[in-house]
Amino acid sequence: MSAAERAARFAALHEGGCFALPNAWDAGSARIMEHAGAVAIATTSAGIAWQLGRRDYAVSLAESLDNARVLIAATALPVSADLEDGFGPSPEDCARTVRAAGEAGLAGCTIEDTTRDASNPIHEFDHAVARIRAAVQAARALGRPFILTARAENFLNGRPDLDDTIRRLVAFAEVGADCLYAPFLPDMDAIAKAVAAVAPKPVNVLAGPRAGFVPMDALAAIGVRRVSAGGLLARAAYAHTIEMTRAMLAGDLPRLAAVPPGAELNAAMRGKGD
Repeated sequence: MSAAERAARFAALHEGGCFALPNAWDAGSARIMEHAGAVAIATTSAGIAWQLGRRDYAVSLAESLDNARVLIAATALPVSADLEDGFGPSPEDCARTVRAAGEAGLAGCTIEDTTRDASNPIHEFDHAVARIRAAVQAARALGRPFILTARAENFLNGRPDLDDTIRRLVAFAEVGADCLYAPFLPDMDAIAKAVAAVAPKPVNVLAGPRAGFVPMDALAAIGVRRVSAGGLLARAAYAHTIEMTRAMLAGDLPRLAAVPPGAELNAAMRGKGD
């Protein structure tokens, strides 16, 4: 399936209803998610970093796109990439990143309004909007569907300002972002306000509000169109590995008997062309 065909499938998923977008970090996790029934997948900056033995946000654009190509090759699914802050502070940096994402065959990507400066973690409003405008223009120049998701990161960076977050989401929508995303909004009321503010454009939610995750049906009922997992699935896999390794090192070998057999994993790894 061509990049344009995958991208068209991905765009269509945003047109109605609510779908799950699990985040893979390598070929195996991508194939597992496809085997489990995922209709599309995304990358995770944290998962990419961890599988390289690094902390989150210690991955280059080239490494992120190399990872995306691995996922694209491993499955027949549309793939969207977590491209962090656009890998540079300027609008042109964001445009360059989107052009590279399109060339890699991605169906979409996310761009954050973060600065990577702990003392001033969020770009000033007008500059943040200019960055998304440039990213949108680059996406449109690809000549095929490409879902540009704009992220407002206040609540992940110690700035719990809902009014400013919604103001940013609205501005990003007005300059053409296809999907809007504000990770870890505090509660369902905040999510509902964000959805209403940018309607009819789709909103992505990271698993659920910070107050406590809710069933996907509850998010769909307030108009959420897309639910991603960020690094949660990678964290689950690595956390279980830590737990089982500690059991083994402590001599608790019977604990390893609780690990499921490999038959389903082997079935999942039989991807296209196998």
